[in-house]
Amino acid sequence: MRDAAINLRALPEQRALIDSAASVLGKNRSDFMLEAACERAKAVLLEQTFFSLDAARFEQFIAMLDAPDEPNPGLERLRAVKAPWDKGVTA
Repeated sequence: MRDAAINLRALPEQRALIDSAASVLGKNRSDFMLEAACERAKAVLLEQTFFSLDAARFEQFIAMLDAPDEPNPGLERLRAVKAPWDKGVTA
């Protein structure tokens, strides 16, 4: 059961547009808006984690991943810092 409220304000013409589209699909406004918002949210998140490359660029990408790491003093310093939750913990 859905029990978390989401409230928003819209212009009358926006509400009418949403209601019309929901009606075409046989849905109520809440179901239509929730479905549309979730689809868009998934798309936004997917855009942050998925990218497409042609064959040549994919090979170049794989070569970069497989190449040995170059020395990076800043990264080494960062790796040497203990996380706050690991301080004082002994194994």
